[in-house]
This record gives sequence, C-alpha cells and structure tokens, in this order.
Amino acid sequence: MQAEIITIGDEILIGQIVDTNSAWMGQQLNKIGVEVYQIRSISDSKEHIFEALSTLHTDTKFVFITGGLGPTNDDITKNTLTEYFGTKLVFNEDLYKDIEKLFDAIGREVTNLNRMQAEVPESCYPIRNPNGTAPGMWFNEGGVQYISMPGVPYEMKAIMADFVIPKIIAEYDTPFIIHRTVLTQGIPESYLAETLEKWEGSLPSFIKLAYLPSAGTVRLRLSARGTDEDVLNTALNEQIALLQPLIGDAIFGYHDDKLEEVVGEMLKQQGKTLSTAESCTGGYIAHQITSVPGSSAYFMGAVVSYDNTVKHGSLDVSEKDLLEFGAVSEQVVRQMALGVQKKMNTDYAIATSGIAGPDGGTEEKPVGTVWIAIATPNDVITKKFQFGKSRERNIKKTALMALDMLRKALS
Repeated sequence: MQAEIITIGDEILIGQIVDTNSAWMGQQLNKIGVEVYQIRSISDSKEHIFEALSTLHTDTKFVFITGGLGPTNDDITKNTLTEYFGTKLVFNEDLYKDIEKLFDAIGREVTNLNRMQAEVPESCYPIRNPNGTAPGMWFNEGGVQYISMPGVPYEMKAIMADFVIPKIIAEYDTPFIIHRTVLTQGIPESYLAETLEKWEGSLPSFIKLAYLPSAGTVRLRLSARGTDEDVLNTALNEQIALLQPLIGDAIFGYHDDKLEEVVGEMLKQQGKTLSTAESCTGGYIAHQITSVPGSSAYFMGAVVSYDNTVKHGSLDVSEKDLLEFGAVSEQVVRQMALGVQKKMNTDYAIATSGIAGPDGGTEEKPVGTVWIAIATPNDVITKKFQFGKSRERNIKKTALMALDMLRKALS
C-alpha cells in the first residue's frame, strides 16, 4: 500500500530546520506495511500545496501532510485544504474544549486566534491533538486518504501513534514488510557487489537488496514483503546464512550493532584489556570505545601522541626511527602499539599514525596515508591504508579500520 509525505514550510526549504518528521513517519509506516513512495518539501504557498496534491502518483492511497496548522497568518494549510476539497470551515466544540484545557493548565485565556483553531473543514474527520492547539484532519477523497497534522514533531508523533497508525491497522489490509541489515567492514561497495552478484541474482522475488555505504562501512539491507510473516522471516534467515561463506570475515554485526560495541563485547567475554596510542585520530578511537556503557571493564586508557616528542617520551618510540622513517611508518606505529601496551599493561593495543589532511602530504606519503598497528599478547599486526583527502572521513575510516583489525585479532 503506497503513501506520499508532503512537508510544508519555508523554514525547511531554507535549511532553518531539518525535516525529521518524514524520516520518523517513514519508519513507522514501513513497520505496518505502508510503503512511502515519495517525500516532498514545499513552501507555504497555496499554489504549491495545490500542485503537490494534484500530482500524486496514481497508486497512492495515503497522503501524510505536516506543517502550516498554527494560529498565525503564515499558517495556511487548513484554509488551503478547505478550498482544495471544496468545503467550508465549521466550529468544533470538542476541539475548542481541548484548547481551553491546554490554556487552563498554563493559567492563560484562549486568544481569538487560538479559538479559530477549533474551526475545521466540514468534510474532514477532526483528529484531536493532546499536545497542542492545532488538530489534525483526515480527508477521504476518491479513495485516497489525506491526513494533515501539525509540523511540531512531538505533536505529530502523538497523533500518528495514538490515532493514525491504529486506524490504518484496523481498517486496511496491509502486507508485512520486514528488514534485516547485515553490517560489513573493510570491503568497498563495488567489490562487495561483485562478490555477491550470483547470490543477489538468486534472491526470491519478494526480497530486495540495498547497498548502503558510509565511511568505511557498507550495510546490506534485505527487505522482504508479503502476506505471511513466518515465510518472510524464514526466507530472510536462509539468505543471510548463505552470506556467511561468501563474506563471513567482513560481517561484524547485524541491525543496529556498532563496531565498538561488538569489539567491547568480545574483550569482555574473553576477559582481555585494551589501550590506544593515537596520532592522526587524536583520541577519536578512545572516544568511540568509551561511548559504550561498561567499557571501563576492558579499556584502560589512551595516549594521544600527536607530536613526535610524545611518541618518544611517553611511548618509547626510537628517535632514530622517527628521523629515518618518519612518524607515518610501520616502524613507528608498531613501537607506538607496543609502547602503550606496556605502559597501560593491557592485553591488546591499537596505534594509529597518518596524514589526515587536508595538507601535510608528500609525493611519497600523500594525504590519506595511514598506518595502523594492533599489538596482541603474542604479536603485532600492521597494515597500511590509503584513504582520501577529507580530514573528517580519514579520521573516521582510520578508527573503523583499527577497530575491525582488532575484531579480527580477537576472533
């Protein structure tokens, strides 16, 4: 069952606020089998609202509209919908009582502008708003359901959760839509797609695959749609099981797992400890690790050895090697890992050294050159990476790669 979302407000178009309403509505609707076909943000203009409502996809059954229902003159949605549907405004006593209660609670009298909010189009079903003065409106025109709600997020969410979604579930036969997400690390999207080409081609027709890349990570989202929930779950489980022999080493988690959480749980289960020595990442890895509740059980501390004097003085990195090979080198990052491992008396240690950018690179070591070392109880694993020119992305990619190297060392 197909839906469209229309958000109304100049403040969205000029970037003054971010449209979080559409993302939230999309998530909630997907859970009950309503697929969002299109999301549009339009200005506070009668012409634009008319145009948006007149150009819906032919298969659209639900239109969710947010914004423009306040008491001021720039809130034109209600009057525009009244004109569009060829009806008139009528005063609703129940809605007015709701407004009075809200004003009584804060010790104020209802203004004339707020009283006018109890006027709604005669052809709509008014939706009471427990958190504000602007009611929602539900129109049924030509078999299409139009639901207009306030743009204030907590008001819209309450109306959706308490009334709109229960009504859709009760009155409409919607299919099941089930998503499973497989989280991968260390394989670029194009290589991943090539590796999975045969598997992807054999997926059942009711399962769709999406590649969702971000800095250093690719999420594989499997979406199954149908009328039998058990059949969908079984098919998804079977397909995910087939991924293991293909890319098992690259899979670090599922659904909403985070790499730092996965690594932390492995350290905790094995009773091992960790420390970090960070140069180019500037403590970002330590921040990620300590963002996980309970990380004090396995994380001992970090040394942010940004300058060579700190690398030598705090981590015992050889001055000779710093001069001969440079800070961004296998020799140095290896000594950094061993140095912090010894200093913090930990089982494992992560060390990073690189040229994050945007400047500082050379022909031999361009921006994005990074060395990572993982000190284990028995060995030191080192690896060189060549990332891009974005400083922020280089730091994030380095942290992800370092955590993934540790994950594999712990496996």
